[in-house]
Amino acid sequence: MSEHSSAATEHMETLAVHAGRRPDPATGAVMPPIHLSTTFERAADGSYTDGYVYTRSENPNRRALEECLAALEGGETSAAFGSGMAAIAAIFQALGTRDHVIFPDDVYFGTSRLLREVLGPWELDYSVVDMTDLDAVRAALRPQTRLVWVETPSNPLLKITDIAAVAEIAHAAGARCAVDNTWPSPAGQQPLALGADLIMHATTKYLGGHSDLLGGAVVSRENDAFFQRIRLVQTVGGAVPSPFDCWLLMRSIRTLPYRMRAHAENAQRVAEFLADHAAVAVVHYPGLPTHPGHAIAQRQMKLSGGMLSIQVHGGAEEAMAVAARVKLFTRATSLGGIESLIEHRASVEGPHTTTPANLLRISIGLEHPDDLIADLRQALEG
Repeated sequence: MSEHSSAATEHMETLAVHAGRRPDPATGAVMPPIHLSTTFERAADGSYTDGYVYTRSENPNRRALEECLAALEGGETSAAFGSGMAAIAAIFQALGTRDHVIFPDDVYFGTSRLLREVLGPWELDYSVVDMTDLDAVRAALRPQTRLVWVETPSNPLLKITDIAAVAEIAHAAGARCAVDNTWPSPAGQQPLALGADLIMHATTKYLGGHSDLLGGAVVSRENDAFFQRIRLVQTVGGAVPSPFDCWLLMRSIRTLPYRMRAHAENAQRVAEFLADHAAVAVVHYPGLPTHPGHAIAQRQMKLSGGMLSIQVHGGAEEAMAVAARVKLFTRATSLGGIESLIEHRASVEGPHTTTPANLLRISIGLEHPDDLIADLRQALEG
């Protein structure tokens, strides 16, 4: 299950509590200590008896976190990073010059900016397609295609991509399939079980769950040569999380399955309310039977997630006004925390945005759904 031993179970709730954790051998402490040291002592013969040399290369807290993340996703190994963008960059940096990537038309804006503004000038080639159209994915394939990038549900339109079908297309062409699994989390979706090769997480979001740490991770089905290139980028490039952030993340993961169920239940209630409101033109949420990807989502997702987007009547001006009138929701960027957030996404993304001007992205937290609905009602009707 991972390159280190893990709890022998397939139940997410048990894995979340036990994977990567064991009592401290020095003290017997049930909760692990935070190993802040940047360097580790060599033995008399010059060896490093515990395998630790320097915290940029490896640290006890990061090793435990990586073991836990691999177990949660059913992968052989994982690499933790200082941010989600660092994790995404490591996957693309593991590719070769002039390799070709197939990329979704609706995707986290930072990912598209990375390809367009940073890696494009380094001659990493890419094509943008509607990933929900399997014929479009096939048509985009080239002899140099090495990676097909999937984000499902997508950000911010919550498009649903058939992971198993896209992975099959990628493998037939000799390419890998990587899935950004940040929004569903391991509790809501298991891409490796559907055929994907790599999973990326912005651990800042649902895995962290409390809006108080920054991190990212890559989980790999196999500890193969490609993953070793990702590991090289991690250790040599040095974009690693601090021991304290690793410790905080491990603490948060213990409640992940229960938090995600509550996020999804609240989001379903809110989405159903919004779908019937006259001020709302469209609700993007895969838990609604009217969503175009609902059937695929039901097949590949255990939970519909805590994220939704709405498009309001009245254009950008009205969308901004609704966001300004909320009282319980916080008007802020990011997602996945216990508090509910709302933002006008196009104004955050800037001049290159493809997000509709009347769209509001909403992260549903763990407040009572009736209170969230009441706040959105007054904001929409104010």
